[in-house]
Amino acid sequence: MEIALDQQSERFLYHQVVDLICDMQQKGTLRPGDRIPSLRQLAERLDISVPTVKQGYLELERLGLVEARPKSGYFLCASQARMNTPRKPKQTTYAVPVGRQEMIEQVHANVHQRSALPLAICNPVSALPPHKALARNMRRVISLAGEQALGYGPLNGFLPLRRQLAFRYLDMGVMMDPEQLVITNGAQEALTIALMLLAKPGDVIAVESPCYFGILELIEGLGMLVYEIPVCPDDGLTADDVQRALDSQPVDAQPIKACIFSTSITNPLGAKLQEENKKAIVELLESRDIGLIEDDVYGDLYFGESRGLPAQLYSQKGLVITCSSFSKTAAPSHRIGWLLSPRFAPQAARLKRALSCTSSLLNQWTMSEYMASGEYERYVRQLREVLKLNMQRMKAKVEAAFPKETRVSSPHGGAVLWLELSRKVNGAQLFQQALEQGISVMPGTLFSASDKYRHCIRLSYGVSWTLDVEKGIERLSLLARS
Repeated sequence: MEIALDQQSERFLYHQVVDLICDMQQKGTLRPGDRIPSLRQLAERLDISVPTVKQGYLELERLGLVEARPKSGYFLCASQARMNTPRKPKQTTYAVPVGRQEMIEQVHANVHQRSALPLAICNPVSALPPHKALARNMRRVISLAGEQALGYGPLNGFLPLRRQLAFRYLDMGVMMDPEQLVITNGAQEALTIALMLLAKPGDVIAVESPCYFGILELIEGLGMLVYEIPVCPDDGLTADDVQRALDSQPVDAQPIKACIFSTSITNPLGAKLQEENKKAIVELLESRDIGLIEDDVYGDLYFGESRGLPAQLYSQKGLVITCSSFSKTAAPSHRIGWLLSPRFAPQAARLKRALSCTSSLLNQWTMSEYMASGEYERYVRQLREVLKLNMQRMKAKVEAAFPKETRVSSPHGGAVLWLELSRKVNGAQLFQQALEQGISVMPGTLFSASDKYRHCIRLSYGVSWTLDVEKGIERLSLLARS
């Protein structure tokens, strides 16, 4: 048997050991019950250390794929029955007002307790904090720029940072001028500006369902209505469903004025929007002069071989506005987001000036240096590896501990799992009971304006993985059973 690892790969060696055993299982080289190579045997074959192989085997144990038998070695476990993915929700036929602010405030008041296990908070960088690299770059900026770095920056953002972002979009095939970018205080401000550009109070905004609750709260705050379009847990949004939504509205109803869709990785399902659907959606919306706000904050946190392309790439009329940030890939507290629009950038800059004047120059400058050094790209690659491993760990733990009727998402990226529990379970009550046991989760009802997903919860694997996380999932499963 000829086996080898890629010593030059950025993928950790022990991850490659896990991949190797999984590949041998899939090809039938190893069958359930077979003894896998000993630590020393595999270390010699792969020319790596015994501790590295052991780390890989411990990970395989954690994933429920192998078991250690005293004085006998490691053996491949029998294949476990995998849970089904969540059901695709039904299509709605009318727009509704949003009334989620009070509930969101109640949840946020509790989930940020320091003593609680933070499975509710989607903060991917917690899995691999980059604080040392960012602190080093910030010290360098202050040393070079002095008090200049502490002053006000340009109203539309620090030009070197906008240039770095333009280079990244060029790598994805999007030709753009840095002047078409506006730096914002996180993606939420970018989404706010985009909505204000495309719609007014009383207008109908189409969103995915389930939808990130922050978008619902924003639409509520702007006095707009929501029309929910169902998302497939595996393939994301489809052009057929968007067209069905546009065509099925009653004649006397308010038409859909704009859309907010996650164009790469969705939250909370972790679905990846297929490129052919993305292109078809853009063409469909622009044929009807409907603007698309693409929420791309999770675009860089993909688990496959390639990143999803921005919907901006397919725009012919300039009706696509791209919103993203570094909050999920570098530093949430820096509050650096951006809005990209060749058509609306001047108006966006004016709205940005009216809303918050400017964003932190020091933070922008630091991020610009971080990107220019190449450290950011290397870090995000490592972060994807850690998040993918955490997802596999959490999914394996949920499938082993939760009731069999539970349905769990299979994310293509991002940092959260979506659990559809028995309809007898009330997610809001489960949230309260879990909090009493020191665990925070997100109740599913927050992710809809029309009271869907009462029996669902969202769990974040964007955490530093510890035994406490595994025990917390076990305690949560007991609550779900009871």
